[in-house]
Amino acid sequence: MNKKIKTEAVDHLFDAILTLNNPEECYKFFEDVCTINELMSLSQRYEVAKMLREGKTYLEIAEKTGASTATISRVNRSLNYGSDGYDMVFSRLKVEGPDPD
Repeated sequence: MNKKIKTEAVDHLFDAILTLNNPEECYKFFEDVCTINELMSLSQRYEVAKMLREGKTYLEIAEKTGASTATISRVNRSLNYGSDGYDMVFSRLKVEGPDPD
């Protein structure tokens, strides 16, 4: 865990997020907490990570999500060298890996 983000304020935010029960509540909360651009950036990064785990190419990801290659590379670095947060969520949501040929 990155000690730079581990603060009491971040703990409070995560506690608040953990009280949300469904997508509608998430929409209400995140629309108040984030700007539209911040929320769209977060969702774009998540989609990029998902597509990378599905074995998509940078070109396919850029075309579908509009993400820059720098963003795709940053997300890829998180997938490979981060805290495994994406993979934890993907396993819980049963996100599929690349199709074996």
